[in-house]
Amino acid sequence: MSSGQMPPWLQEQLMKMQQSQQNLQVIMQQKQQIEMEKIETEKSLDELRKASDDDTVYKHAGSILIKSTKKELIEELEERKELTKTRSTVLEKQESRLKESLKEQEAKITEMMKSGTPSSGATMTSPNPTVDDPRK
Repeated sequence: MSSGQMPPWLQEQLMKMQQSQQNLQVIMQQKQQIEMEKIETEKSLDELRKASDDDTVYKHAGSILIKSTKKELIEELEERKELTKTRSTVLEKQESRLKESLKEQEAKITEMMKSGTPSSGATMTSPNPTVDDPRK
């Protein structure tokens, strides 16, 4: 490694780790969007519950408003709230798994850099291109 170039097996592991980091960022952005949707839904439900049963209410449908009933809107918003809760739970699990995977990848890369060779459990390209890797 003193030649200034990383071995291919280390480059491969670093690329995998970067991909995992990017995936984690995407999941965290999705979680943030879900949280915003949840807050917006809660505010809408609060306002709707303040309205009397005979008040005229409307729902958004793209760029137009459509007349609806308070009961229908509450049902729709409650359903949306449950859906965001489910999606949030799924994203939490994905985030947790990715964070654990990143920790393992970091440990593997650190170990590989210390020893200067690929770890036995890693699936990588052979450092010597003339030798076939039996792990493939």
